[in-house]
Amino acid sequence: MAADSFLWTPLLLPLALAWIVPVLAHEHHGEDLTEEQLRAPVDAILWMHIALQAIVWGFIFPVGMVLGLTRSKWHVPVQSLAFALTFGGIILGHAHGGRQFPSSVHSHIGSWILVPILAQLCLGIYLKLHIHERTLRPYAVRAHGILGRIWPILGWVQCLFGVITLRGFCGEIGAGQCAAHYIMGSAFIAYGIIMALLLVVGDNWIRRSGRSPEWWDSWVIMLWGIVNTFTEHHGGEWSAKDMQHTILGILWWAGGALGIFLSRNNQRNVVPGVIIILTGWAMSDHAQALMLSTKVHSMFGYSLMLAGFARILEVCFIPLPPSPVSETPASDDNDSEHTLAPSAPKDAAKPNAARAFRHLPPFLLVASGLLFMSATDEELEAVHEEGMDHVTYVLSMYSIAFLFYLVTVFLLHLYSTSGRNASSAQQPSVVFSVEGIELSDSTDTSKWYAPLSREEGGVGSSACTWRGRG
Repeated sequence: MAADSFLWTPLLLPLALAWIVPVLAHEHHGEDLTEEQLRAPVDAILWMHIALQAIVWGFIFPVGMVLGLTRSKWHVPVQSLAFALTFGGIILGHAHGGRQFPSSVHSHIGSWILVPILAQLCLGIYLKLHIHERTLRPYAVRAHGILGRIWPILGWVQCLFGVITLRGFCGEIGAGQCAAHYIMGSAFIAYGIIMALLLVVGDNWIRRSGRSPEWWDSWVIMLWGIVNTFTEHHGGEWSAKDMQHTILGILWWAGGALGIFLSRNNQRNVVPGVIIILTGWAMSDHAQALMLSTKVHSMFGYSLMLAGFARILEVCFIPLPPSPVSETPASDDNDSEHTLAPSAPKDAAKPNAARAFRHLPPFLLVASGLLFMSATDEELEAVHEEGMDHVTYVLSMYSIAFLFYLVTVFLLHLYSTSGRNASSAQQPSVVFSVEGIELSDSTDTSKWYAPLSREEGGVGSSACTWRGRG
């Protein structure tokens, strides 16, 4: 049934080509708008455009991307629905009345984003035809995968510019601050998502890479610090903010270099957590013009500090799940110094507690990023004029962070339980296997495995399981 549902997919191509002409021909407004047009209420059509595109690019497209990564049969139907809805959203965005907007980055991206949309649509249709299997198809598969992976980034950038256009923020005066806050805030959010990916579902990949999580963290921190060191001061006299932002860059590349060195031989270290704490402390004491802005920046700093402390606790006291016997080198020491392959905890509740605690650092990084993005002078002046206090504003940002992280962990869960990963997620853990005969332990459905200790020396222990061929 699912295969029949996307037979209508090729019909989207001529429809899309019919829509692209009026969209590209649409003249974006320039400087000739009247004050009445600029301050008119937002009409229902534009609100429909905003809601529809937010749902499509914030949820449906990412779900389809994950289903594509897992080779699920639902990948094509979901993405076909998303393409149809986003084309409808584009039409609504060019058909609204009410408030009008000057030419903006959002409007220009809205036209040119049709290029990757149509390219991805054409690649998807071509791949469904299953032709040129040994010549062109392998390259098409790779191009389709690359475009699909950058889809969330395209959606995030366009949605940000949409909010900026709707609110009228980031003009000539505030553009520099907007760029600093939105880029840095997005970096914290991306850091949190990557950390969730590595710690929640990426343990096996980390072991195969031969690097600890902190090795990857430290490289990201060091490279970002190098960029920040040379981009915060733009000539002229040094202000206090220039000095603070530049020294933060130096802190990041210096600490990141130390973290990379300490992460050699798969070792874990607390340097990334310490850097996050110091960054949070600096931001919590960042002088601002408005008291509201000072309070929001303080909460941003406290959130970062808490994320750093949680990261240190996770490194020092929450062991990674034990690795399979086949991937663990023989050693006389049952408690290896290589912290990526610790002994299995004797308390069965500890792995569950460890997996629960690992969500705290990435969630706090996501919340910190959203707080920082919402802390520009223009945004907080607008909030101040609305009569909102810092408590309501901060809790609003945390509410958005909860929803954002909910989507993130749902996508991670979907990746683990859909398509080619669905069968492995439902299989019981195998205690012993030889010549096709398997002995399963129905009480332990964990996918993690632990080596036998020298004292136990048997297969029957409930705390130690093993998969392999005799």
